[in-house]
Amino acid sequence: MKTINKVLLQKLLFFVLAIFCISPFASSPVALALGIAFTIIIGNPYEQYLHKYIHLLLQISIVGLGFGLKLDEALQAGKEGITLTVMSISTVMILGYFLGKLLKLEKPLSYLISVGTAICGGSAIAAVSPIIKPSTKQISLALAVVFTLNSVALFIYPALGHLLHMTQEQFGLWCAIGIHDTSSVVGAANKYGDIALKIATTVKLSRALWIIPISLLTMVFFKTKGAKVKIPWFIGYFIAAIILNTYFPVFDGFSKVATVAAKSGLNLTLFFIGTTISVQTLKTISWKPLFLAIVLWVTVSVGSLLFILK
Repeated sequence: MKTINKVLLQKLLFFVLAIFCISPFASSPVALALGIAFTIIIGNPYEQYLHKYIHLLLQISIVGLGFGLKLDEALQAGKEGITLTVMSISTVMILGYFLGKLLKLEKPLSYLISVGTAICGGSAIAAVSPIIKPSTKQISLALAVVFTLNSVALFIYPALGHLLHMTQEQFGLWCAIGIHDTSSVVGAANKYGDIALKIATTVKLSRALWIIPISLLTMVFFKTKGAKVKIPWFIGYFIAAIILNTYFPVFDGFSKVATVAAKSGLNLTLFFIGTTISVQTLKTISWKPLFLAIVLWVTVSVGSLLFILK
């Protein structure tokens, strides 16, 4: 009886916190922190079900944010970020390869961490995993490392941005390059301001498109035959939303509602992500992959920051 009551309490509190996260009173860091605290203190009754919904909810939220952008804004942001994107991806992949060999890490594991840091966190890891065929443990470890640092970034990036008196334009570009996963990029930028959010979302999704060429190069690097390249189709819907918002005034009313709903959906996504980060997950992380991930993250974060502020 006590066990049943405990589970019911867990589920009730989960839904109460989820509802709070989609309210105007929540912010991205608060939603993530609530998710982490909930799992560590109480336990997540839905952990095994959430993973398949996190990416879907994130993609829907990103498309919704597209209705808050005009095409000229998106093109300008993409143009400004392309140089940094190419430089950061190249640097992380090369440094990750040699540092992984120096640390004597398993090749698939170091590659997953490098790709996750270079492009877009869990999405990139999921995209190349069928190609390089790592073990389940290696995938889990890479995801745990990347998502942990990704969560840390959501808290420290806005604080550093304000400390360095960065403009919204500068901050939006910086977090799009320096933070791993799309959810935390958009979450950090959303906390900083609307202009930062627009730039960060556009640059980050432009960066996410590099999943395609990286996947093709991965086939060559690992000599994999017959593997399929996972294309992030939702980015096409994001672009379609921008076009509708730019050229069809009839969508003006809908665009405002969609943008507000998308921000709430993003907060809910971050709450869900937080609930998947448990003490057991953190215990699986050993020092070598964590060291590799931190070095890569600090390198791209500091390097892109210096480039932007010069």
